[in-house]
Amino acid sequence: MATRHDGLHAEHIQSALIGSAAAQSSLIASWGRSMRLYGLSPEEGAPNVLTDRELKDARERLGSLIDTAESALERLYSAVGGAGCCVLLADKDGVPVDRRGYEGDDATFRTIGLWTGVVWSEESEGTNGIGTALAEQRALTIHRDQHFRSRNTALSCTVAPIFDHRGRLIAAIDVSSARRDLTEDFVKLIAVAVVDAARRLEAENFRLAFPKARIVLAQGADAASERAVHALIAVDEDDLVIGASRAARHMLGLTDESLRKPLPASDVLGEKANAELDYATAERGAIQRALARSGGNISAAANNLGISRATLHRKLKRLGFPDKVSFSDL
Repeated sequence: MATRHDGLHAEHIQSALIGSAAAQSSLIASWGRSMRLYGLSPEEGAPNVLTDRELKDARERLGSLIDTAESALERLYSAVGGAGCCVLLADKDGVPVDRRGYEGDDATFRTIGLWTGVVWSEESEGTNGIGTALAEQRALTIHRDQHFRSRNTALSCTVAPIFDHRGRLIAAIDVSSARRDLTEDFVKLIAVAVVDAARRLEAENFRLAFPKARIVLAQGADAASERAVHALIAVDEDDLVIGASRAARHMLGLTDESLRKPLPASDVLGEKANAELDYATAERGAIQRALARSGGNISAAANNLGISRATLHRKLKRLGFPDKVSFSDL
């Protein structure tokens, strides 16, 4: 797409907003929000830039996510940086708080506003990659003259939102370029990389939120799909669900309220519940672990379990263990 001059771009938006496609296009809906809800003009307005103190506060609000995101941003930049792209991590208010870019392009990107501390919310800049992805809570690309502001129509921005361990929107990853030779086919490849980076970051952040839990992929998720990467539940040592990612919540109908109550993982994952079998399985597992640790020594295993040797023999017989247990029998 060619970049439009200011007046032509404004006319194009005005025409689209009164046309028949206005009710069907998510892009035109965003243009409508920009003009009617936020009172913006395509031809007016300077970027809103935070003070150093405000930027520091924004970074502190994101907390450990910035450190967690570091490797994801580095990997993403290594994949797209050679094509003249920069990578941004923005908070939920559309403020980039971390950035990767080629030093030779820094002056260009700083002038454009693709820099930390510049507000890219839809309310501030109208339709744009970061702001619109956050407003609609979905991955998208705003390519050149799809932007609302005329001064942003040289940009191509691909963004994916990031949700925390409770399914709440907290940030977004953006890859942007101002190169004229950036093709739409290459933009599609960038989109795959951006979504993958966001989902991997969500999964890592989820695991860090439940460091002592077992993390389980929600049943029914396709391991090759975007959803599978972060359709996760956290299960404690009693096999009770204590957390669920956004995708898992949607898939399994979980909410903050339902997660405040004890939820057996087997019930949540749709596995047939059998309390007697569950107890026997847990008891058998405990005995197997004790025997493994003792190298098959019955007395040592019984001592480890806090029961007598005779009691352990009875349990072994009831649970169907061989008459003569050895480490190799386990």
